[in-house]
Amino acid sequence: MRLVLRTGVRWKIAMAIAAVGALIAVALSLVVHNAARVSMLDSARDMQLDRVTFALRIYESTKTPRFGARLNDPALPEELKEKTEQGRRATYVEERPGEVPRIWAAVPVNNGVLSLQSRFTDRGAAVLKDLDRALVIGSVSVVFGGCALGILIGGRLSRRLRKAAAAAGRMAQGHTEVRVRDAVGGVVRDETDELARAVDALADALQERLEAERRVTADIAHELRTPVTGLLTAAELLPPGRPTELVRNRAQAMRTLVEDVLEVARLDGASERAELQEIALGEFVGRRVTVLNPDATVRVVHEARVSTDPRRLERILGNLLVNAAKHGRAPVEVSVEGRVVRVRDHGPGFPETLLREGPSRFRTGSSDRAGHGHGLGLTIAAGQARVLGARLTFRNATPRNADTTGAHGGAIAVLWLPEHAPTSTGSYPMLPVPDLPA
Repeated sequence: MRLVLRTGVRWKIAMAIAAVGALIAVALSLVVHNAARVSMLDSARDMQLDRVTFALRIYESTKTPRFGARLNDPALPEELKEKTEQGRRATYVEERPGEVPRIWAAVPVNNGVLSLQSRFTDRGAAVLKDLDRALVIGSVSVVFGGCALGILIGGRLSRRLRKAAAAAGRMAQGHTEVRVRDAVGGVVRDETDELARAVDALADALQERLEAERRVTADIAHELRTPVTGLLTAAELLPPGRPTELVRNRAQAMRTLVEDVLEVARLDGASERAELQEIALGEFVGRRVTVLNPDATVRVVHEARVSTDPRRLERILGNLLVNAAKHGRAPVEVSVEGRVVRVRDHGPGFPETLLREGPSRFRTGSSDRAGHGHGLGLTIAAGQARVLGARLTFRNATPRNADTTGAHGGAIAVLWLPEHAPTSTGSYPMLPVPDLPA
């Protein structure tokens, strides 16, 4: 299994800036430390050379080494001895692991080499320690400052990206008036604005294409309505018989399809408005279900009065009951609990595609397309629910691959009616409502 590490843009930018800051701080600290150490050692060597020169003058006048100078010191380093043999004055830094460096200076004399040695001053070592401490503190400050700056910059970019993603999600849910550029906002212009403009342009192009397809579909269905009506009228004039019955059935099915397509086109155009009336929901559902499907059982758990469009509510109930009768199995149960209406069958349940993406026209999820509808029923029900400001959800009582022959199987469609009437635009912002048990 491949391990995937998921982090936000804010932390990625912060870690990147912190890593770069740490590398730069370490590199500069090493350079400064080495440069300071070399400078201090060079200064100590110059001072040691001045001291041995002064000791040489004393030696030449008194023939006795003074001020710690030694003649032909056996501990004199070989490198320094070679230089003095060439008649040169020289200095040398002797470094041993774990010890303070020794500063040597030597000059040639008539009977050998006059040399002087001393340890690197404690003051120099203390200065280097203070410098190293200051470099460490500065490096840590740079790293934390880089993290803070990265979080600040990344947080702003992350917020803009989250706003863009939220706006794109709302657009995907059908809110065509939403634009990513407006949601992102801000004064500073960056690549996020280019992305927002590209998404908005894509949304506008898709919206125009969908609108064009809707108009074409509506025009075709409208043009088909007259000949189909004429065909149905002509079929009524045919002599009785089995062929006549088949023609009438097919003509009626074609007329129903044309009317459904026209209704879907009207709902997609967002021009439908609800004609509100106050009704007792339980009593209304009971009467309509008795007419639409006498075999279905109705249970009113809690009565409530709602302001809604009875014609559209009846259309939703009819489509849900027809879908349960076609694709489910008896018994079909309808329950009313306050403003919530449930329609349940005991068949194989809704297809996974519908549960994941919602109802779609001309897609039923059935492997057999012959005589099993066109996927318009649930699409119309969902569209009418939007006009009412309601929410229509779909779920299965058990997974589709489980045994659904018992009483716990089947599909459940839940209609959530709003507490208040929908607005003049035919929509109403609904808060998420927890799914109640069936």
